[in-house]
Formats: sequence, structure tokens, C-alpha cells
Amino acid sequence: MSIISQFYLSQQSKIKKYATNITATDFLELLYNDEWLSIVEENIPEYREQIYTPMQTLSMFMAQALSDDRSCSKAVNDLIIQTQSQENSRTISPNTGAYCLARQKLPLALLTQLTVKVGNSISQNTPPQWKWFGRSVRLIDGTTISMPDTEKSQVAYPQPKNQKEGLGFPICRLLAVSCLHTGVILNASIGPCKGKGSDEKSLLRNVLDTFNVGDIVVGDAFFGSYFLLVEMMNRGVDVLFEQLGPRKLMTDFGKGIALAKKDHLIDFSKPKIKPDWMTQKAFHEAPEKITIREFKVGQKTLITTMLAAKEYPKKELGALFKQRWHVEVDFRNLKTTLGLVVLSCKTPEMCQKEMWVYFLANNLIRLLMAQAAVEQDLLPRQLSFKHTVQIWNTYFLLEKALDAPMFALIAKRLVGNRPGRMEPRAIKRRPKPYKLLMIPRSEARQDIMKNGHPQKMK
Repeated sequence: MSIISQFYLSQQSKIKKYATNITATDFLELLYNDEWLSIVEENIPEYREQIYTPMQTLSMFMAQALSDDRSCSKAVNDLIIQTQSQENSRTISPNTGAYCLARQKLPLALLTQLTVKVGNSISQNTPPQWKWFGRSVRLIDGTTISMPDTEKSQVAYPQPKNQKEGLGFPICRLLAVSCLHTGVILNASIGPCKGKGSDEKSLLRNVLDTFNVGDIVVGDAFFGSYFLLVEMMNRGVDVLFEQLGPRKLMTDFGKGIALAKKDHLIDFSKPKIKPDWMTQKAFHEAPEKITIREFKVGQKTLITTMLAAKEYPKKELGALFKQRWHVEVDFRNLKTTLGLVVLSCKTPEMCQKEMWVYFLANNLIRLLMAQAAVEQDLLPRQLSFKHTVQIWNTYFLLEKALDAPMFALIAKRLVGNRPGRMEPRAIKRRPKPYKLLMIPRSEARQDIMKNGHPQKMK
């Protein structure tokens, strides 16, 4: 049975309970699943029969995330145009106040639980041939996201110290757990960029329950700490990380138990100092040492808890680690293709909701890609995320139902498989030569009113 067929159950009566027009129904068609709908039922508060019902609001919110124009005014205008053709349709004001208020009332728990459930359902039902040695692979990595400069956001997510007051922007750190095979986001943790507990390892500890026995977690060198390795081993989860810089300099393949050339087993001793976040009891119960595998592939020195060299050859492990780059591409899709690089909402609470709406929209697009891959005997990673978003937006605009031609069209554009590719972190076309603000905007505006614009800017 295909992936969407597994999820695409007949729940029309439940859908109609939450959907008031074609906008909400289109998105909810992707949520025809008893478990997903139970999350909706549990988290939606009591509401009056009105235009912006919770699911109508969520549908419009997701449409904003998938649109080039993310403004609330466009979302409301789209709704007005779509309902004009309906009989007995209510008159909708183009004012965005009611819609923005409805977005504020959306429970954060609804967004987080629905995103996690959708992501895990897709990942758990993937065909065996998509997996690595029959095992599920999880990618972990962090990134930063900027948001509008407001007083409340500055308190929750302070700007960097090297930016002057009034000139910087609040910034948060995001740690995401994604599925290598499908690209869905399985869970995420959000926090400030500075202060206690703001690093990626601290955020990862908030979502450790995402991992299941038998999973493989792939990450960069920052995650290869002793206590994280112990925690993963206790959970029955294997890891594949790059060796941390200082330890990599001390690597000696002449020590330990040799498995092959530049491939050996070594003992990793427990640090003598307890981390601040750890309880004394947990520190005392941690083993004095663990055995890990260290090997070199090309210019990379990697560590793993998969100790059997015959079962997991280092060449295969090296190829798997190269696929870690997919998480960077996934962040690019979220931040550049969908526009998550700078949030639009003005409060910390709404910024969190906005991020989770983007994650949910990402997972629904990944669901379409997974279905297209199944039907065309491809891998989801061979398909273009942006191409799928473009097709969905056009189908959505024309009010067309999901059908086989849509999935066939999604599968027609393949992306290149280029592991290990490297590009300079620079652009050829420079932005327009506007100067950076060196004083707060209010002061700059007063200076212009008094002295006029600088000569070169006229």
C-alpha cells in the first residue's frame, strides 16, 4: 500500500467539522488520518461558528508559509476571492485584524504535536529499500533564525553582544531532528543564542525521546561528547559523528584494537568534571569508560558506536556521513525556499508558532514527495523540494484535487546527487550599495528631517 493510501483514510465528516471552505479542506485532505485528527480534536479550544475557525486559520497560516508573499493581507484576500464563488458565502472584510487575532489563539501544542505526529508517521511507514542497511537514519543539526526587533523578542531571544542597542535583531537557535530518507522534521527545539543552555547539545537533550531503538543518528563534530554517546548507547541508538578537533589531533591508529587500516576501537574515558546540567546521581552512574570506533575516510576522522567492521564497513559509513549534507540543504529549503530565514511575527510566542507552521508545511510537502517517489520507483531525495512547492501552490490556486498526474509531475524533475560538493560561501552579484544603520532608525530619521539625505543617496 502506498504511503498516502496508508494515511489517506475516509474521514470526510470530521474534515467538514473543521473546514468552512475549500482553503481549509485542501490542506486537511493531507490529514485524513485518525491519529492526526485526534490531535486536532484534543487541542482545539471551543470556538464560535465564525469565518476564522481554528483549522481555517491553520490552513491559511500554512498557505502563507508556502507562498512567496507571506503577508496576512494576501492570505485574507485569497480567502475573499475563493469564497466569492460559493453560495451563501459570508461577507469577509479585507482588514487583517480578525485573522491575526485568530492566529494568536491557535494553541502551540496543536502545531507541535501535529508536526511531530505527521513527521513520524511518514518516516515510520517508509519502504525498507529507502533505509540504510534496513535502519532509520536521523540527521541532527542547528541553525539560527532572525526575527523583527521588538522589546519582547529581545528579552526572549537577545541580539548578539557585538550589535549595538537599537541596531541589532533578536535571534534564536533552532535544533532540528530530521529523517534522512524522507526529509521530514521529526522534532525541533528552540532557544536563545546566548546564555546557559543555549548551545545545540543542550537543545538536543530536550528532544532525545524522538529517537527509537535501532535508529542511527548522524551529526557533526560538536555532538561527539562523552555523555551524549553514553545516553545514545543506553537508548539503543547508534551514532556517527565527526571526531572533535582537539581529539582528532591526538588520534593514533597504532593504539586500541585494529580493525583495518586507519580503523580501530578505542576506550573513551569519562570526564573528571561533572557538567552543570547533569545531576550528581547521573554523573556517578555513568560508566567510567566506553568503547567506540574511530576511523578515517578521506580527510575526515569519524567516530561511531557501530563497532562491527564486517557488518558496517568504514567505506559505507563514510558514504553515509557524506549524506549528512542533506540537513544543510533541508535548512536551505526552509529558510530560502519557504522564507524562514527571517520571521514575520512580532512576539516570541507567535514566532514559535510561525516556526512550527513552517515545519508542518515542510512535512506535508515531504508527504507529497514521498508519494510521488513511491509511484515512480524513486527516492524522495531525488525529487526537488521547490518544484513540489510550486506544483502544490498551482494546484491549490486552481482548486484541483490530489491525483496521479500531480504526483507524476512532481517526479519529473530530479535533483543531482553530488555528495562531497563544495562551493565558496560568497555571492557574485552584490546587493544594492545602501549603508548599514549605525544609529537607531528613529535617530537617523530625525537627522534626515533636519539635514536631508546624504548627497550620494539623493
